[in-house]
Amino acid sequence: MMGGLAGGFLGSMLFGGLGGMGGGGGLGGILPILLLAGLGYLGYRYFVKRRQEQEPPAWPSQDAGTPPGSYAAPAAVIDTAGEDRDKGLEYIRRMDPSFDAKAFGETASDAFFRLQGGWTRRDLSPVAGLLTDEMRATLQADADALKAKRQFNRLENISVRNVEITEAWQESGRDYVTVLFQANLLDYTTDETGKVVSGSDAVPVKFEEFWTFTRLVGPGAWRLSAIQQTS
Repeated sequence: MMGGLAGGFLGSMLFGGLGGMGGGGGLGGILPILLLAGLGYLGYRYFVKRRQEQEPPAWPSQDAGTPPGSYAAPAAVIDTAGEDRDKGLEYIRRMDPSFDAKAFGETASDAFFRLQGGWTRRDLSPVAGLLTDEMRATLQADADALKAKRQFNRLENISVRNVEITEAWQESGRDYVTVLFQANLLDYTTDETGKVVSGSDAVPVKFEEFWTFTRLVGPGAWRLSAIQQTS
């Protein structure tokens, strides 16, 4: 539509201007021609720009350091989750220079095994120091529910496949770090005589959970504040 409007406008200028040249000449006649040339150039630049915008972006050449047969992803689709985690870990290190991500993974793994043991025994008091008050109340309520049904939830033969820090941040004067645990284990429930009432004591299952630990900003003990199972 814009092309049609421009064409009509230029046509009236051109032919009106040529009529002016025949009648009197001078700048009044040549000015429309100069305007026509200028607008024609702008139209050409607009056409070239549109063509460039419609062309697909060029992939980086293989000489740019990418392995043969592979290409670097466009910046717009690079996942920033890892960058956010690294920034969060750096913020934590600023307030606690002794903080080490690898050592934290070992600390989280130790808490993981100790809490699994307390859960199986239905008694979390020996590991209360590893839990926030809210988390301890939640888990103990579930353990008491098992006691009321005279049942045990057994978690045995745990084989951890991966321990990975997935998130780290600071909020409201506290540090937070989330760890993904991936493991194989036996997960079954028995009554107090040892009879299996659900699950299997022979076939292991895959286990994936995100555990979030927290503490006041700066050096201090970490406590488990949340558990989220993967869907």
